[in-house]
Amino acid sequence: MVSEQPIYVTKHGLAELENELETLRKVKRPQTIEQMQEAKNNGDWMDQTEYMLIEAELAFLDGRIHELQHALDHAQLISPGNDDDIVNIGETVTLQNSDGEIEKYTIVGKAEADPSEGYISNESPLGQALLNHLVGDEIVVHAPVGEIQYRVLAVAPRQRNRSAT
Repeated sequence: MVSEQPIYVTKHGLAELENELETLRKVKRPQTIEQMQEAKNNGDWMDQTEYMLIEAELAFLDGRIHELQHALDHAQLISPGNDDDIVNIGETVTLQNSDGEIEKYTIVGKAEADPSEGYISNESPLGQALLNHLVGDEIVVHAPVGEIQYRVLAVAPRQRNRSAT
């Protein structure tokens, strides 16, 4: 039996996953099935490009539903960290790169990762390199673009900077 890895999510992230799953199951999938029936009833459906596109959309939706259900089945809630200076999942880390630039990232599970918003996965090269390090530590991240050096300046409980919730 394959051991299932937990999928770390915040309370906010869990709610987003649940909402997306509900929307797909109760709204999008039924709408797509209805569109498929309409396309099927519009003549020789075996030759219809429209029918094939809708069928592909349904397959995509079913795949996403399966992915979301798997994430929810294996979800492990994370909460903002504690008051120590050790980097943990769920915390916001302030870093200084070798060019002196200050960067701030919140470490979340892969289901919530959004690097453009400052949310990085605990499984990303940077996320993995940061975990369990202390304020003041120098770390080297082995990223696809090469080695990047950082210094951990601060660790704080997760900060809400997303527009929702």
